[in-house]
Amino acid sequence: MRRIRSTLPLLLLAAATLSSQTTRTLPANTRFFTPKPASGSIPQIENLAEHGQFKNALLIAAMEATPQAVWLTGGTPSEVNGTVVTVMREATLERAVPIFVLYNIPGRDCGSYSAGGAEDTPTYEAWISAISTAIGDQKAVVLVEPDALANLPSDCGYPSTVNSTQLTADRYTQVNYAVTTLEAKPQTLVYLDAGNSDWHAVGDMATRLVAAGIFKAQGFFSNVSNYRLSTYETHFDTWISECLAFGTNPADGGWRLGNYGYCASQYYSPDGTVDPSNIATWTYSDQWYAANLGTAVPTTHFIVDTSRNGQGPLDASVYAAAPYDQPAAVVQTLINGSWCNPPGRGLGTRTTANTSVPLLDAYLWVKTPGQSDGTCDAAGGARAWDYTAYSLPGWPTDPTAQSLFDPLWGLDDPAAGAWFSQQALQLAKQANPPLLKF
Repeated sequence: MRRIRSTLPLLLLAAATLSSQTTRTLPANTRFFTPKPASGSIPQIENLAEHGQFKNALLIAAMEATPQAVWLTGGTPSEVNGTVVTVMREATLERAVPIFVLYNIPGRDCGSYSAGGAEDTPTYEAWISAISTAIGDQKAVVLVEPDALANLPSDCGYPSTVNSTQLTADRYTQVNYAVTTLEAKPQTLVYLDAGNSDWHAVGDMATRLVAAGIFKAQGFFSNVSNYRLSTYETHFDTWISECLAFGTNPADGGWRLGNYGYCASQYYSPDGTVDPSNIATWTYSDQWYAANLGTAVPTTHFIVDTSRNGQGPLDASVYAAAPYDQPAAVVQTLINGSWCNPPGRGLGTRTTANTSVPLLDAYLWVKTPGQSDGTCDAAGGARAWDYTAYSLPGWPTDPTAQSLFDPLWGLDDPAAGAWFSQQALQLAKQANPPLLKF
């Protein structure tokens, strides 16, 4: 009896450790939380039904009935704590796992369309702590700060009067705090920002992730609020995981340790020319990893945002041809701004943890489909247009009005986060796979 008592604490400790390990996973049959419909969606459904567009009304309703993320974008610690407590309670009633997106980092979005964020590091840390407390011991997926690592203060092009070096160091401090604090909870799965496959090279993104504390987190996410096809993102993310393994494997050691910049990417491989827009060329980078990983085994997991990638990214080069006939400089600006409310897109794979890819934890609808990316105009740099080459009746003729106009949609886009009814309906109509079978 004395022997049983002496071993019981060890058995309990082992069981607790095993429980902690097994709960930090997303089984293929995970049921994800469906939040309340986005503001603007219900009036659109009602309006469509009132005008006899029942199929379109059903499409928007189906979109809103799909599990997707809850965005936490500000508020006091008390306010965000209350929001998270409410979501956790609702998720419990649904027997579902909530997905939170934290979007309150100081200096958010380089002061662009989604500018804002906490005032300073202490304020941000208090906000993070309030979220962690509210989640408690329940299961939750937390995506920490889209663009926080892919768009560091050092990337923002601030004037020399701004100490970008210190702001970047602060950014890493803030993200590390979020990881440590949130991962301290037994069932919180934390993922960090990895941009997307048409942005930073693999090695650059791996370096940033390491500095942000990736090895303390469950993994990373990509393609948030973007349109890259899942085949590209899964490939890119796998390379990042392989690159992280390559640069940290003590068995091979030597020059490779910490040197993630040596990793092949969507832009370069010593084995052949790689084109980020042509996945067929990525085989050359695959060859590099096959030859250089050695005994390293990739273990860092990832998530892909599929909320708007069903039709892939916009090919803005079409505006160079008739009937638009836009000059090269305009087309290049449109290409650079194609992340911002591009027309002709569609919803992608619906939220699921059944991915059949070992390191891919889930396809998630992270960006709220139907919400605008911003005003997407010439004044903000996302658009340009030669109105002498192409214009339509009703389009603005005054230069000031033209600078606030989106010629790709033929209207003034709603502000970032506001409901964009035209885009919402188009996303639902062009969903791939289809939302509904009629």
